[in-house]
Amino acid sequence: MPASSSNLSPPRFLDAGESAIVVEFGRVVDAALHDRVLALDAAVTAAKIDGVTETVPTYRSLMVYYDSTCINRDEVIARLEKLLAGAASVRVQPKQRTIPVCFSAPHAQDLAEVAQRLQLSEERILEIFTSAKYRVYMFGFLPGFAYLGRLPKALEIPRRTTPRSPTPMGAVQIAAEQVVITGVAMTTGWYMIGQTPLRVIDLARESPFIFDVGDEVGFEPIDNAMFERLT
Repeated sequence: MPASSSNLSPPRFLDAGESAIVVEFGRVVDAALHDRVLALDAAVTAAKIDGVTETVPTYRSLMVYYDSTCINRDEVIARLEKLLAGAASVRVQPKQRTIPVCFSAPHAQDLAEVAQRLQLSEERILEIFTSAKYRVYMFGFLPGFAYLGRLPKALEIPRRTTPRSPTPMGAVQIAAEQVVITGVAMTTGWYMIGQTPLRVIDLARESPFIFDVGDEVGFEPIDNAMFERLT
């Protein structure tokens, strides 16, 4: 998804309780805004500011947690403002990831319904879906639940008004302009069009999550036999 400069504006500093500050770059989902989030996140990590304990990047903001017994709010903002000046021209290079996905039954529980609702063939849906690249914008809702975008416009579909029965771990799901891969079985209003045999979250791994925010993800179709071999 190409970055645009149409929504660039000075960031706002918003308090989130007594030990966190949200640096908000805008109020829309935009690749250029997210580039700025990633650049500041990298700069804060590299600066190793005493008292800053964690950062959480989202679509359009960076939450910065701090220990108020070590550093106060004004000091945090002053350090962030300095880092923002240096990070303004930084472009964090995304890691490229290819995720194997089976789009055949029983792993594509909602593909036929999506095809009916969008008035496209199942083959055309998969052609469009797998030809695109998706950015990992943020984690949220459940452990390992990564929000990817942007879904090609031809595939945008509203979320269900009533959640469907639980989808399994590894379900590749779409709704609105987003794509998600579930780390655990869950009841959802999203549409399951495929399933990956990869474990999105595994606490036994050194890095539990399969993605990092900012990764660029592509999907590679596999058949049922390959799904079973990779499971």
